[in-house]
Amino acid sequence: MNKRYERYIDYIVSDIEAPYFENMVDNYGLRTDEYELVLSKVYNQSVTIKGNQRVYDNNDNIIYYESSNGYWGIFEYDTNNNETYREYSDGYWEKYQYDANGINEIYREDSTGNWYKYEYNSKGILMYYENSDGEIEDNR
Repeated sequence: MNKRYERYIDYIVSDIEAPYFENMVDNYGLRTDEYELVLSKVYNQSVTIKGNQRVYDNNDNIIYYESSNGYWGIFEYDTNNNETYREYSDGYWEKYQYDANGINEIYREDSTGNWYKYEYNSKGILMYYENSDGEIEDNR
């Protein structure tokens, strides 16, 4: 890659915002064969584009998608490939936390203010549940 082209790609990576595919075409005039190069740098990892504007990480987790009308979603995962965050172009988001084993979801929160808390015993059986509506189920 020549230096001038490399600087241009680096500029795009530092400047681009979602919706990525729409912006790569409309704002930067990129070719489809350049999308993975740019998005790999945006996500700081190798990515694969599959199907219609869907981006996957090395573990085959979807990390971004975009529809033809510019609606998009961004997803993040922990080292156990559990989804820890999702965000959509309409402003809605969700966060997730998992137990030390990375198996059971122990907390969830979303942009509407709702939250959910879960506790499990050593066998993975749900023992406690509580949510932002005041609902509690305690089997401890």
